[in-house]
Amino acid sequence: MARVLHNLLVFVVRLALRIRVVGYWSLVYGYCGVCAIVALLKLCWSIVLRPTATLQWGVRETPPACLNDTSLGTHCYVRIKESGLRFHYVAAGERGKPLMLFLHGFPEFWFSWRYQLREFKSEFRVVAVDMRGYGESDLPLSSESYRFDYLVTDVKDIVEYLGYNRCCLVGHDWGGTIAWLFAIHYPEMVTKLIVLNCPHPSVFADYALRHPSQLLKSSHYFFFQLPCFPELMLSINDFKAVRSLFTSRSTGIGRKGRWLTTEDLEAYLYALSQPGALTGALNYFRNVFSSLPLNQNHVRAPVLLLWGERDAFLEQEMAEACRLYIRNHFRLNIISGASHWLQQDQPDIVNTLIWTFLKEGEGRKSYRT
Repeated sequence: MARVLHNLLVFVVRLALRIRVVGYWSLVYGYCGVCAIVALLKLCWSIVLRPTATLQWGVRETPPACLNDTSLGTHCYVRIKESGLRFHYVAAGERGKPLMLFLHGFPEFWFSWRYQLREFKSEFRVVAVDMRGYGESDLPLSSESYRFDYLVTDVKDIVEYLGYNRCCLVGHDWGGTIAWLFAIHYPEMVTKLIVLNCPHPSVFADYALRHPSQLLKSSHYFFFQLPCFPELMLSINDFKAVRSLFTSRSTGIGRKGRWLTTEDLEAYLYALSQPGALTGALNYFRNVFSSLPLNQNHVRAPVLLLWGERDAFLEQEMAEACRLYIRNHFRLNIISGASHWLQQDQPDIVNTLIWTFLKEGEGRKSYRT
């Protein structure tokens, strides 16, 4: 009798798991379809109103002068033997000083850390990387090349190539996701973890499934699963959607923030207009649903989480929930009036909070390699 009950229990558990998996993927693909229909309607309406302008966009041939600003650092390249990929990065500060490594988000590149490169080069060897698929780094075409494990290994390989065995790791948006994962899988290589407007991946997965409002704000995750169509929608009207991300009232930098100059915006359009650039950036999203939930969750490094109060894409409640997965000191700072683009929106406040965090426990923990 006991054996029969045990087998029945195993069957029920397996059935429940299968139902959950089917429900999960039904939600993903169903929402993809809804987002595709909405985007198609927007495209048709745009063509009706502005038929010529809608289907016009062009590759920027010449980089704007701000990308060659020597005060930001030196442009360098590294080819990683294991992956065969070449990475571009901008570095400043003396070699041999503690390494501070910056990981950008979507749809950015190394340039999003310009204010931090200038600020922290006095005490650190600061390095802002173009992650795979972005900027001048290599662009693998297959979406499989953007799995979490590959992205995390990229960070490990770059740190070691630079001659370090650990670093202070700073990430924003998608760079924040990779920073969380790196700290989980390589705790011995992270002295301190600083994340801007990005929840712990497990917090995001759990919260989004339980809160329809966040699921709605994350609709781009579902839309970006489609092949080719998202690239088209981001390109039409000469990359109007990309401009809007940074400048519109709903998603852009706040009224009190440090707005992007025309040249700053052109820097982003220069990077994203290059052949294949949008596909590389979107491929990060095209692996996310198969990568969750995580097998490991806990972070053992001290963590600073900075959060823009006006983030249009992520609900603030997720920030405090990150505390559940941190097995060390955790500091959370909500920045009033700031947008998702935190390090560019409020660089002075961000830099001050980072300095404060770095100096906490300075006497107890060494940054030497």
